[in-house]
Amino acid sequence: MQREEKQLELTIEALVTRLSELKNQLHSLLYKIEVETDSITWPTVLDNFALISAQFTAISKILSTEKIPPLRNFTVLPLRLSQDRDEELFQLTERRIPTFSHDLVPDYLRTKPEPDIETKINQFVNKANSITFETAQKQSAAFNKVLNHVIEIINKSREDWESEAGSRSGIGQTSSLNDTHTLVSVITMGKGLKPMVPQGVPAGPSGIMPPGIRPGAPGSGPSGGPQGPPGSQNSPMNPSQAAQMGMMAKAAPVIKTNVKPASQLHYRQMPS
Repeated sequence: MQREEKQLELTIEALVTRLSELKNQLHSLLYKIEVETDSITWPTVLDNFALISAQFTAISKILSTEKIPPLRNFTVLPLRLSQDRDEELFQLTERRIPTFSHDLVPDYLRTKPEPDIETKINQFVNKANSITFETAQKQSAAFNKVLNHVIEIINKSREDWESEAGSRSGIGQTSSLNDTHTLVSVITMGKGLKPMVPQGVPAGPSGIMPPGIRPGAPGSGPSGGPQGPPGSQNSPMNPSQAAQMGMMAKAAPVIKTNVKPASQLHYRQMPS
């Protein structure tokens, strides 16, 4: 009898140690979730769950050892119930239970679930036992099929994200240095732009003054400038403008055309 009591005492001490470690790990996880919400990562949460699972495994191994007597053979009974505040109990329970009253004892010393919960659990167990083996296999196969489909979607999405991340780093050049220099020279120095035609002179096909209009020619103004519309006053042209118009007139090419009457053309015959 003394040997069994000694083993029971050692078992309870080991369980208390493991439960204390489990409690500290749960406190650490809750602290990270509530306080370190911005910095916590999913791998950190998984690591904490792994530690908690390891503690449960260690507790199960302690309870399954043959040297330890089954705890189900022992019953815990309250020796004294009181509505008064118990400071020693309050400190032992880490400021959780101030009194050991009739209302709290059934909850803390309960070895079975509540009657309502126990009834629901029994209903689920009976429903699970009523399913035949073939039906269970079909449902399990359908469930596995859905899970495999979800896994395929996740893997495909992951491959797409990785390919997009790799393609972003290899984006080709979207600008040309030569085109940039050309645009700058056009804006700053007017490189490649055609000369402007003076106001009142009709422009030719190439944007220059027609060959028929020259400074000093008939139809021009008194100083070689273009003759304005009837009723308007002609403004004299300075020598530099007249010289510029003369150079433009000399550079104008002579365009020869061969125009035939429309009656001499056939609808199958193209003009030469």
